[in-house]
Amino acid sequence: MTSVPSKNIWIRRQQCPCGDWKCYVTYEGDAEETSISSQLVKNESVQSEAMVAPYVGMVFKSDEDAFEYYGNFARKNGFSIRKERSRLSPQLGIYKRDFVCYRSGFAPLRKKPTGEHHRDRKSVRCGCDAKMYLSKEVIDGVSQWFVVQFSNVHNHELLEDDQVRLLPAYRKIHEADQERILLLSKAGFPIHRIVKVLELEKGIQGGQLPFLERDVRNFVQNRKKVVQENDALLNEKRENDTMELLEACKATKEADQDFVYDYTVDENDKVENIAWSYGDSVNSYTMYGDVVYFDTTYRSITYDMLFGAWIGIDNNGRPIFFGCVLLQDETMRSFAWALQTFISFMKGRCPQTISTDLDPGLRDAIRSELPSTKHVMSIWNILPKVSSWFPLQLGSQYAEFKSEFDALYRLESTEDFELRWNQMVSIFGLGSDKHITLLYSLRTSWAQSYVRGYFLARMVTTTYSKSVDAFLKGIFSAQTSLRRFFEQVGVAANIQNQPHQEMQHMHLKTCLPIEQHSRQILTPFAFNALQHELIASMQYAASEMANGSYLVRHFRKIDGESLVIWIPEDEQIHCSCKEFESSGILCRHALRVFIDKNYFQLPDKYFLSRWRRESSLMFYDDHSVHDNDDEWFQEFQSLTETLFTESSITKERSDYMRRELTKELTRLLNEVRDMPESDGAPMDFTLSPAS
Repeated sequence: MTSVPSKNIWIRRQQCPCGDWKCYVTYEGDAEETSISSQLVKNESVQSEAMVAPYVGMVFKSDEDAFEYYGNFARKNGFSIRKERSRLSPQLGIYKRDFVCYRSGFAPLRKKPTGEHHRDRKSVRCGCDAKMYLSKEVIDGVSQWFVVQFSNVHNHELLEDDQVRLLPAYRKIHEADQERILLLSKAGFPIHRIVKVLELEKGIQGGQLPFLERDVRNFVQNRKKVVQENDALLNEKRENDTMELLEACKATKEADQDFVYDYTVDENDKVENIAWSYGDSVNSYTMYGDVVYFDTTYRSITYDMLFGAWIGIDNNGRPIFFGCVLLQDETMRSFAWALQTFISFMKGRCPQTISTDLDPGLRDAIRSELPSTKHVMSIWNILPKVSSWFPLQLGSQYAEFKSEFDALYRLESTEDFELRWNQMVSIFGLGSDKHITLLYSLRTSWAQSYVRGYFLARMVTTTYSKSVDAFLKGIFSAQTSLRRFFEQVGVAANIQNQPHQEMQHMHLKTCLPIEQHSRQILTPFAFNALQHELIASMQYAASEMANGSYLVRHFRKIDGESLVIWIPEDEQIHCSCKEFESSGILCRHALRVFIDKNYFQLPDKYFLSRWRRESSLMFYDDHSVHDNDDEWFQEFQSLTETLFTESSITKERSDYMRRELTKELTRLLNEVRDMPESDGAPMDFTLSPAS
């Protein structure tokens, strides 16, 4: 009897320890399951040490309890057992059970078919008389099983623990391992390689699995028919649910014209890929679409589809949702369609920079569809792969290799990178390693010496990475259908994209006029970043050169200076560290020069609109106000910004503003509710799709 999984299971794509970088079959959480399984085995071992031998008169609640107890006793003592005979009565049902040693009795004689080759397999049965017989009695309406005969006398050698585990009765393939074996088999792995992968994932030596290679082969063969039947049922479910998702998109579009979606069909006219976005997302992209992170780390097992999400970063450093896509495969063709569709959703505007996972197919699609966009592969996606590729190969040398790899990532000069990369490959003997070859071929998209100056808006940070992970995990709770998943994405996107006015106390720490002026313009997130650089600039000295440029050095470091080019006519400043080009926040070296030149305020061009306070309301204003006469809204926006700026200077001001504003808003709300609900004039309110 086959069945289709009732839940849509999403897994995070991870590198398979087998070494194939394209093999994404590792479940997130397997380590925990393995740990739990190991603990259960350990607990069973502790219990068995305290076991007593069965005896006549011993009582069990059921015959299964008795069989389990006798089985644990047998394993502890070097043999296994089997069920021999049972007797049935109309009144009691099964009332007698015989459990015997696995070597009890003798194999029946079989006639060999004439003219055919027949394998003469030797039987393990040798007439052993070890046994435990049970009888059931009903006392006061409660059934109990009593041991009526027991013998622990064997006529054969008992096995040691490392041998007894290999008896057929104990070679169990647990459910988690069964799922993994089926996935690997479906991916085309041969049996011996499946066994190797399982050993690597569990971190055990060869031959220490609780089952043998032939058990895996038998399991795969026996399940082939079941898998085929399941695949047929799953394909039907995928088709039905995908059509239901498409209908949900159509219904949402009818209700909200700002919602956008697109899809492709295969040669059988069945939905293949589907992407969608919301009005709020498209509008927020106009302000924060300069840099996009395209996350492709999750895949649905149930639907066998890859989920991709386009995510940005707002002026408070928070992830902001732009759109998403479900793809049938991970080919360049599918990724190219996804990128084309996304740019179409965003009215043809391409991002300055796109950050992705380590995927050559996706890289090729970006080169084809976004030729003017800088492509960065996030170091946070690369490091887990490095940790899965090299530890087993390098052994005790891995720590040294990891340290050298981290240093290579941070190098400023491409020449230094090339030189030290070759040295590292030579030292660790990785010249023929395919993963090293892959990393090197993609170096222009991840090494700092190559991507320095690509605009990333402070996206490549641990804090942002964790925020994105939390956002995605909120979406990927267990869902029963694609339609329910679609609804969950809409709710999460709506919450994530709501304008947030951050209330943080931005205390002055340097007493510099530049700091005070910046606090009035930047959001708390951007101001904190600038303030950090401003404080650090105090430890640097600037030396003017003959051509008007500056060399800026840390007071304790002789080497590692930065070159700052100053163009006074246009008040332009450029630093060799390229921090401003990368984050939109001036670096400590440039700030040092501005301070030395007695600037009280930074030039306006160095306050990017994406980091300004007013940008929080700009994209919201674009789609929420439809009147031509928007003077009132502009006045309200100006007052709100001024109120937040002035109240964030001290905690006393902030507390007062919170207290009084709550009172006034409550009063206004109550008065508005008491007013008539209609005066005959129609009002147009446009809500976001998931509001």
